[in-house]
Amino acid sequence: MRLVADENIPLLDDFFAPFGDIVRLPGRSIDRAALIDADILLVRSVTPVTPALLRGTPVGFVGTCTIGTDHLDLPGLAAAGVSVASAPGCNARGVVEYVLSSLLTLAERTGESWRDRTVGILGIGEVGGRLASTLEALGVRCLRCDPPRAERGEAGLHTLDELIAGADVISCHVPLTRAGDHPTFHLFDQARLQALRPGAWLINSSRGPVLDNQALATALQKRPDLQVVLDVWEHEPEADPALARLCALVTPHIAGYSLDSKLRGTEQIYRALCEHLRQPPGISLQALAPAAGRASVQFSADTPAEWILARALRWVYDVRDDDARMRHMLETATSPAGIRAGFDRLRKHYPLRREASLLDIAGTDNFSQEAVSLLRAAGFTIP
Repeated sequence: MRLVADENIPLLDDFFAPFGDIVRLPGRSIDRAALIDADILLVRSVTPVTPALLRGTPVGFVGTCTIGTDHLDLPGLAAAGVSVASAPGCNARGVVEYVLSSLLTLAERTGESWRDRTVGILGIGEVGGRLASTLEALGVRCLRCDPPRAERGEAGLHTLDELIAGADVISCHVPLTRAGDHPTFHLFDQARLQALRPGAWLINSSRGPVLDNQALATALQKRPDLQVVLDVWEHEPEADPALARLCALVTPHIAGYSLDSKLRGTEQIYRALCEHLRQPPGISLQALAPAAGRASVQFSADTPAEWILARALRWVYDVRDDDARMRHMLETATSPAGIRAGFDRLRKHYPLRREASLLDIAGTDNFSQEAVSLLRAAGFTIP
């Protein structure tokens, strides 16, 4: 068999070499000519896959090593008889840590306690559900909004307008859809952006067009009280420098870009391909994942629990680093083409990032029970 794969998928050889020859290409460069004799296509979120892309090729299986599928024409591929697999939940922990770091940073800048804020979570799937559980374990009040789930009768959910009226923070975790009963394209339009509570924080790590970016720029010019975190952009990879200057934090679609998230995505697609080929998996991520070089930190007995949590979160992931790199790229790029290339370069050469479970917090015998509880709730390992 011949496999064509996005060059940014980790552990490609380890998981997929046994199936045949692998051709690696930049995700945005995968075209029909590259697939003319391919049996398997492995992508990430930057490669749109449609029946037209696969027409006249032997591709029978498409795997995206990502949680989202809006870059795939699922009905069209199904009608064409192509098997499709995605990796739901693979990056959930990475996105949770991105949101926690963003909350911590906004709190430091505004002088407010992020744990005292009411957080509205739009989309209660793998990511949104994990975020809600983590925040509630940390003592944060959460409001959940998921119209499709509400329509199916799930209890405890709010409408989007109720979320906007009642939440101090809104974090978006929905797929991008343009049709159906609950389209998410431009879900936050001018009216909803203007309706946000005074001093609200808005975080979008789902898909760029969920927020009308032009309306967002207008709203932020009129309402400097709003704090906006953008990880995703309406016209990726062409991020808008003017909009970025109005936002509190900006990053190049990397919220779930921990190495562990990407490795889980690769393994999930490997297992899906094994199932498609009706053969048992012979490789496990546990055997292939690189050692994390586990870090260990220690605090004195009288260190406040909130300070310990903040420092631990910073050691795992600091969104300010990605924000600085993104702003430097946007301010030094000299053309839209330069921004597009810079955006993809930041993603391709993303620094090593591991997850909270890999950081040991030593000396916890001296910690207050509150400190231990907060660290565990945030996902850290307590020996």
